[in-house]
Amino acid sequence: MSATDNLHAQYAEEARERWGHADAWRESVQRTRGYSEDDWTRIRAESDEVFGRMAALMAEGTSPTSAAAMDLAEAHRRHIDRWFYACSPDMHRGLAAMYTADPRFTDYFEERHEGLAAFVADAIRANAARARRKAGYPDQG
Repeated sequence: MSATDNLHAQYAEEARERWGHADAWRESVQRTRGYSEDDWTRIRAESDEVFGRMAALMAEGTSPTSAAAMDLAEAHRRHIDRWFYACSPDMHRGLAAMYTADPRFTDYFEERHEGLAAFVADAIRANAARARRKAGYPDQG
């Protein structure tokens, strides 16, 4: 069992208690119930690729508000949307806050590259702002 799988199992009950009432939680449970080991392998590989590319951008000194970083944040949002639950840009912004507020999430990113949690969160927020502008709504910051 990988460290990520172990973390998932360890916090599954906490997550159910926290979000079990939410439509997104129910949708995720419904979708993932039928996933095969091959599906999970593909899901992890897609996620690893996005975060690996984010870490590479960060190492190159690219801004998290750059088009490249926002495009990867959008790829991450679509990944969640495709595999787990409908994830709007605003919902994704909420995940970004959790990535830096909860040390367990922060540690996941920091294992890849120091400062990556904040970089990913900033890229997600910038992408959400870009999506709001494209849709004709004012940015929420």
